[in-house]
Amino acid sequence: MQLLKFVPIKLTLFLVAGILFGRFIETSISIPLIATISTLIVVAILLYTTRKIKSVLFGSAVLLLTSCIGFLAITLANPINTPNHYAKISNTGSKELRIKITEVLKPNSFSRRYFATILEADKRRTTGKIILSIKKDSSSQGLKVDDELITFNTLSSVKVPLNPHQFNYKKYLKGLGVFDQLYTTSAECILLKDSKSTLYGHAAHWRATIITKLKEQNFTPENLSVIQALLLGQRNDISEETYDNYKDAGAIHILALSGLHIGILLLILQFLLQPLERLPHGKKIKLVVILLFLWSFALLAGLSASIVRAVTMFSFLAYAMFLNRPTNSFNILALSLFFILLIQPNYLFQVGFQMSYAAVFAILWIYPMLQRFWFPKNKIVKYFWQLLSVSIAAQLGVLPISLFYFHQFPGLFFVANLLIIPFLGIILGIGIVIIILSLTNTLPAFVADAYNTILSYMNFIVRWIAHQDTFVFKGISFDFLQLLVLYSLTFLIVIAFSSKRHKVIVAFLIGLIALQSYTFFLKYKASTTHESMVLHQSRATGILEKTGTSLHLLSTNATAFEYTLKNYQIEERIETFAIDTLRNSYLLEGKRIAIIDSLAIYPSHKHSTILLTQSPNLNLERLIDSIQPLELIADGSNYRSDVARWKATCIKRKLPFHDTGEKGAYYLKQKD
Repeated sequence: MQLLKFVPIKLTLFLVAGILFGRFIETSISIPLIATISTLIVVAILLYTTRKIKSVLFGSAVLLLTSCIGFLAITLANPINTPNHYAKISNTGSKELRIKITEVLKPNSFSRRYFATILEADKRRTTGKIILSIKKDSSSQGLKVDDELITFNTLSSVKVPLNPHQFNYKKYLKGLGVFDQLYTTSAECILLKDSKSTLYGHAAHWRATIITKLKEQNFTPENLSVIQALLLGQRNDISEETYDNYKDAGAIHILALSGLHIGILLLILQFLLQPLERLPHGKKIKLVVILLFLWSFALLAGLSASIVRAVTMFSFLAYAMFLNRPTNSFNILALSLFFILLIQPNYLFQVGFQMSYAAVFAILWIYPMLQRFWFPKNKIVKYFWQLLSVSIAAQLGVLPISLFYFHQFPGLFFVANLLIIPFLGIILGIGIVIIILSLTNTLPAFVADAYNTILSYMNFIVRWIAHQDTFVFKGISFDFLQLLVLYSLTFLIVIAFSSKRHKVIVAFLIGLIALQSYTFFLKYKASTTHESMVLHQSRATGILEKTGTSLHLLSTNATAFEYTLKNYQIEERIETFAIDTLRNSYLLEGKRIAIIDSLAIYPSHKHSTILLTQSPNLNLERLIDSIQPLELIADGSNYRSDVARWKATCIKRKLPFHDTGEKGAYYLKQKD
């Protein structure tokens, strides 16, 4: 397979290279702009003087220009480089902020959450995206897309992880162009009535209308949430249990609108609109109708990265079918990737976007090889072999990414795909009909009941597969270097399988040995490290001691640290885990650490490190004079007002003070 002979693929690769360079070498707009203009001038001069498009020099200049364009695109996509970004206005004190809701997020136990744009700050027009959290109370109501409100609260930056190996929410939001968050209450917000509607707002309104109509039918809550995800791209109402079932069964792609759904939709439209070809210019009309329907569906589904990718790619495919020319699938994939990243370069760093393209690329490349490997004559066997081949190819494409981000692999993915995918076209088709009939109030009860039954069977199958714990491999530690090596091994084994060249097989075996050696090194490194720390957790106290692959948690509320320690155990390759209750003092890493809780009982020994927990009512000045501590630590179980007061006292007395809510976990032996 000589992919690099195709021009769109080469241009896309160099665009991606430019985006990667711009992402990790952040700079002002002037540098990439000058580089792009300069390279464009060189390309124009070469074209004018040589008039040879196929020359090596001209081709190299074009590829360099493409990289510069990628560099410029990612720099322009950085909100901080926008001239009127809200961050360029003085951030001292609270401001009058006019905010517009752009997306409704899944609420948590304490607040309703939204993505929002700051339209004005102190009456000055601005741009910039933030996370808005409004505390839940009896008077608060959910906001909608396009709602505008005024508040006088102060923005706060998104915090970095406070414990080791926690999910870096700050980094994730930065990839979405979000740097700050705003916490407020409904009483502190003024909802405006003169907000302007946008295309996104109209789409959100239609989604809400459809969901309201569907709720009037006799669907179970679980099935209704699956319908919303399957047909409308809305997963906010899916329970954690249902989501985990689909994830563990290897069928999560069914709930994420992507190429699978759009491909099925395109085939349905091609079949239904076939009569239009009999009209004058019927093929053009058919193409326009298909493209309008696909992009309207994408807008209705919220224009997520996966749906935009899929609709863009299948729009190119629909155009190729209109021209009735043999086309290269890799070219279509590359063109869709090129134009998407040109407009939204930050998509490249989104997990769903990466998995989507990896799966499609693997299907286009590996599936034909599997079909050549075995070609059964029986039609039924052939059909299921094709489904199995697609499933295997897609899983090979996303396996390294899945291990890197989610640390798990569903061993029975092919069972879920074989049992569900054959009927997904029917499920989607009936679902669209049900939505249309619901909007017109003409949906027969027996149709809704039948669809409810179908979805219940699908959920039952997924639940049964997910509960086969033996075949769900979780807690797999996997870093970025392992991801790169595993993709290289996948590439080599597929090449070896198709060409049977001995050099490729030797390279694969060397890579396999390298991967195993690196994995053994990581296990050895984990088994020889030792560290102890005071963790940060709201309303809880915990001291963690790691000795090799054994982990020991000292806490009176161990359940509070369950989520905090989940990733830590995976990344540090923990094999045994023990829990004990807290005592008054410990000797860890050569340090005497004494704990003072709500009882405010002073330790008997002097010159120790003091851990303050549960906001003890004490005179800190007297404590310092009495036991002369070396350092004070305040964890997340204390009131913030108490921590602020203790910090001020320690600054006054020139005593080291560590606030885990500000500085993160406290390592008893400081890292180099």
